Parts: sequence; structure tokens; C-alpha cells
Amino acid sequence: MSTLNNDKLVIAIDGPSGSGKSSVSKAVARKLGAAYLDTGAMYRAITYSVLADGTDLANADAVAQAVRDAKLSISVDPDAELVEIGGVDVTAAIREPRISEQVSTVATNLAARAELVRRQQEIIAANARIVAEGRDITTVVAPDADARILLTASEEARLRRRGLQLGGTQNDAQLATQVLARDAKDSTVVNFTQAADGVMTVDSSELDFEQTIDAVLDAISTATKN
Repeated sequence: MSTLNNDKLVIAIDGPSGSGKSSVSKAVARKLGAAYLDTGAMYRAITYSVLADGTDLANADAVAQAVRDAKLSISVDPDAELVEIGGVDVTAAIREPRISEQVSTVATNLAARAELVRRQQEIIAANARIVAEGRDITTVVAPDADARILLTASEEARLRRRGLQLGGTQNDAQLATQVLARDAKDSTVVNFTQAADGVMTVDSSELDFEQTIDAVLDAISTATKN
């Protein structure tokens, strides 16, 4: 028996940059009638706020305090993307290259990470059905999720997808910084390149978007069968 139609359903999806986590997770949430949590957007919002306030990113204590003080709000409606910090809509601003280049500083700050994980767990607990995606969802944030999936893809595929996502505005070096260099930095505090015990892997290198959604749904169905 599958739990896909149950009132309570928590799906955790992680993986490297450019693997399609956000777009695929959002589509899966729609198909399952579930909420959607983009945890990466929370790190980006904090990065935006810290930069806007002039806080020294090298000052780990100051960054951690900024996270604890942050009035951060994020929509969990897969059809209504909205991220606010301090009451300001930063949904578009947090996707700017300068944020992508600096977000790892916040993501690798262990105290800041602990506070954001706490908030993420609160959001997951407040929603009966939710698809949560990020870099440590399957192992740290939601290790008891009904289905845990590592969505991955080849380096070539990930760079190509991120380039398309950004509308061709970035050159090869900028893309490599955003995708590969960021992964290297973030992997110092969390493993999102190999599936932990009980985590299913979906490799989308040779799949198109719809095929990837179907593969993830199949993995969820398999994981939730009793």
C-alpha cells in the first residue's frame, strides 16, 4: 500500500547545484497536492540581507546572529513563489549572481545552518503534505521523511541546465563558479553527492524534465509502499 494519498506525506529531495531540485520538486509537489519548501532560498535570503546590511561575511558570529535575528518568510505554495526578509520581497533579488557567489559563506556557517535547519523543520512540521528540497534535507532536516531522494546529474548536464535557467547571462567561468565551486564549498559541511542509507538516487543526466518528474514520482511510490 502506498502512502501517496495519505493526509500526511513528507518528501525530502537533495542533490548538487543544477540537478533540477527546485523545478522538479515544485512540479512533484503540484502533482501530489503538497506544499513545497525551497530551503536554498532561505540561505539566499539571509545572504542578501547580510550583504545589504553591510555585515562582514567573514565574521562568523555576526552572520550567525543575523540569521537568528532575521524576520524571514517563505511561501510554501508551489504556484506562488515569495521570499520576504524584514517585510521586503526579495524573491527575484536572491537569484542574482552576486548572491550565488556568496551564499556558501552562510551555508558553511554551522551556527547559521543550525538555526535555518530549525526553521525548516518547523515549516515541515506545520504542513501535513510537503516536498522539501535542499542540500541536507534527506540526512539532517528530514531524515524521517516518507521518501528521501538524491536527485543528481552529470557535471555537463548541470552546467548546461544552470546556463539555460539564467538565460545565457553567465559565461562558462561564471557558471562553473556558481555550480561546481559552490558545491565544493558546501560539501565541506554536508554530503549531497552520495545517497545516505535509505536514500534513493535518481540520475537525470539523460532525462528531460517530464521524465525526471516521472522518475522521482516512481521513486516516491517505491519508497512509500509498505
